Amino acid sequence: MRLDKCLEKAGLGSRNQIKKLLKSQQVTVDGRLARAGNQLVDPGLQVLEVGGRRVVLEPPVYYLLNKPAGVVSAVSDRKHQTVIDLIKEKDRRTGLYPIGRLDRDTEGLLLITNNGPLGFRLLHPKYHVEKVYYVEVNGLLAADAIAFFKAGIRFLDGGICQPARLEILSATASASCARVQIAEGKFHQVKKMFLAYGVKVTYLRRLSFGAFVLEDDLPVGAYRTLTSEEKEMLKQYLD
Repeated sequence: MRLDKCLEKAGLGSRNQIKKLLKSQQVTVDGRLARAGNQLVDPGLQVLEVGGRRVVLEPPVYYLLNKPAGVVSAVSDRKHQTVIDLIKEKDRRTGLYPIGRLDRDTEGLLLITNNGPLGFRLLHPKYHVEKVYYVEVNGLLAADAIAFFKAGIRFLDGGICQPARLEILSATASASCARVQIAEGKFHQVKKMFLAYGVKVTYLRRLSFGAFVLEDDLPVGAYRTLTSEEKEMLKQYLD
């Protein structure tokens, strides 16, 4: 969250009072003077101090979910179960939402948090967060598919995506399996990429999102909190 909002939430004053604290250089983040009120911080990952005294505030939560097919990546939906519905009541927090989207029929890794600004940064093109997917298609992925993806793809609807890395795991005339790595998050991007090559995706699962990896032992529909090491990796998106 924004530093000024964090300090307000901790009861350290009004907006104008917080501005004065920052201007008088009384606020530090991990021992360094705060740069500005809009600086992103996480009181669970960083030490926030005002006048040498630590700011105590409930930190944001971060969950890694193995999304099942049939569930929508939304906070609420009138027709379908959402990824937030999968979070147990005891783990619910105000403002929980999924970082990015997976299609309703797509499975795999999805991060869920109540730290809105950090989630936005994880999706921003500036950070080029790479995603890896396991894909099954209804036709042959020949050897030329690797170069096709590497060159960048023009979709059938005219859109263009950045180069992607394709690894073919198996290939026959009727079905193929592959892993694909992308650094964008365009609408239906993976499906459109394979359609542009001439095959249709029949199964799709996200395996990783940046440094976050879906483990084989996390059942479909289950979730867990991020580990201490994973939370440390989030700090690079706070600067």
